[in-house]
Formats: sequence, structure tokens, C-alpha cells
Amino acid sequence: MAITSDLDAVDRALVHALQLDGRASFRAIADVLGTSEHTIARRYRRLRSNGIVRVVGLLDGLRFGHTSWSVRLVCTPDAAGPVAEALARRDDTVWVRLLSGGTEIACGLLAGGGQDFGGQAGGGRDFAGRDGEELLLKKLPRTPRIVAMSAHATLHMFAGWRSRVAVLSQEQAERLRPPAPQETDISLGGQDHALLRVLAKDGRAGYGELAAASGWSHTTVRRRLDQLRSTGALRFDVEIPAQALGYHAEAWLWMKVEPSALASVGAALALHPEADVVAATTGPTNLMAGVTCRDTGDLYRYLTERVAPLDGVRELETAPVMRTVKRAGALLTSSTA
Repeated sequence: MAITSDLDAVDRALVHALQLDGRASFRAIADVLGTSEHTIARRYRRLRSNGIVRVVGLLDGLRFGHTSWSVRLVCTPDAAGPVAEALARRDDTVWVRLLSGGTEIACGLLAGGGQDFGGQAGGGRDFAGRDGEELLLKKLPRTPRIVAMSAHATLHMFAGWRSRVAVLSQEQAERLRPPAPQETDISLGGQDHALLRVLAKDGRAGYGELAAASGWSHTTVRRRLDQLRSTGALRFDVEIPAQALGYHAEAWLWMKVEPSALASVGAALALHPEADVVAATTGPTNLMAGVTCRDTGDLYRYLTERVAPLDGVRELETAPVMRTVKRAGALLTSSTA
């Protein structure tokens, strides 16, 4: 299904509201936007059913001692699609994209740490722990159709997944924005894992569905979600294709930057509206960025006029995104999409 950029003002305001609080009630959003609850509910169902908007619940793996990795894979021409799909079905991959004419894959995953997540997305494995290291260190390099691989551990985040829908006023946003989390220790049990599996597919799942999955009462489910959110262990994200917002050129940039300029270049990139994510990494390149532009001409101007003049950038490699296989939440099958 082709994604078009036909979101009107109400749609964009709804998306912005959900980015502020993915579980805000339709009534609360309607009150802020000055429209009816029925209108907001109808708009959300349309956007959701058309595959334009999905709210997902994400566990903060870094809180549990995990390391964020970005992995680059070069495959034989016939293998990139199936390998990307297989990676996307794994619980320990966070995002998966096909790059560079469809022969290269970039994916993000979490590995290491001692907390057993129980399979956030429903696979039942040790989520991003022992099995994540098995994927990273043993399984991928031995796959015959993968001809090259590099792995980059994230050392520092300069910017992370910028919102491109910011249409609400500051006063409207404050009415929807939940309190800032207070990071305190929290442990997860089997019933938490059951909640997380549902939320990874639908962050707005009702308390009845969450109670049925966990075996808890509605009241207990509500209280536990509040605890997970208030401690920063659980956050909600909004998946929306860039094309739906009028952006048609996405790319990943890998840069070799002079060590003395790494902090300044990373900070400068983080201020660029084109940059979705900017991170210092290990590996043969030390700075990675995901960027989104209106079209290829806009991408060219960004690279030549905004990135190239930055002092300290020795080398720059650009890989256009051909297809996003997995954005953030659990991969949906045809029966659950």
C-alpha cells in the first residue's frame, strides 16, 4: 500500500498529541484540540488501520545494563530481503532497514546485560541478553549469504529520533505531556513480560486485553503501567512513515571524524532538523546519523552544504534507505496488522 502525505491539520495534531503521551485518552486529546472525542477516535482508527500510525510500548533496555549496537550487513542480491525479514522477527532487533539498492541491511539491537526480559515482542527468548550476543557474535557472521558485517556499539547519543510533527502550542503540549520519569530501580517478572509483549504490538491496548495477557486485574494492570512509566523503564513511541509527512529521502550516514572534533561535530549534527538520530560509535567509523529529507535533491544539498563544511569530518559514507522493515515495535504479521 502506497503511503501518501495527505494528513490534515487534525491528523497532525493527533499524531503530535500521541508523541507526547501515547496512551492519552481520546477525550483528553479532544479537549486539548477543541474537537469531539468521537472525531479523535475515528481519526486514530483510520490512521491505524491504514498503517500510517501505530503507538508502541518500548522497554528501555539500557536501564537493564544492555548495550545498543548498530550492525551493517552486506548480502548477496537475493538474500537481503529474507535476511532483513528474519532479523525483524527477532526480539532483540529494535529497527531494521534495507539500504543501498537492497543489498545492504542496517539494524539496531540490544545485547549484554543480566536482566532476563522474557522476550519483549513475544518470542520467549532471553531478550537482548545471551541470545542477543549469540546473534551478534556467532550467528550472523556464519550465515552464508552475508558477505560482510560490521558492528558498532553506541557510546553516546547526541540526538534520538526527532519528531517531525510539532504543531501543538506549548500550552497544549503541557496539558498532554506526562510527568518526567524518576529513574529508580525496578525489576521485571513474568507478568510484566506478558504486558510488554502486548504493548510492543499495540501501545494503546486496553486494560482488558492487558489484564487477560498478564492474569492481573484491571486495577493492578493500571497501577503497574504507571510504575513502569514513572520509573522510565517503559516509554511509548509513535511509528509513522516519513512519506506520510511528505519526506521521501531517508539515509544513514557513517562518518570518520577527527577524535578531537567528535563532540563538536556530533553536537552540530544534532541541531540539524534533517537529523533524526546522531550517535558516537565504536568501529571503523565513529559517528553515525540517520537523516530524513524532502527528496534526493534536498538530501544532496544537506550533505554538501550542511555536513561537508563541518570541521573534522575526514570521510563520509551515505546509504539511502530503500525500505524500512521494522521501525520500533514488534513486527506485525498479516493476522495482527
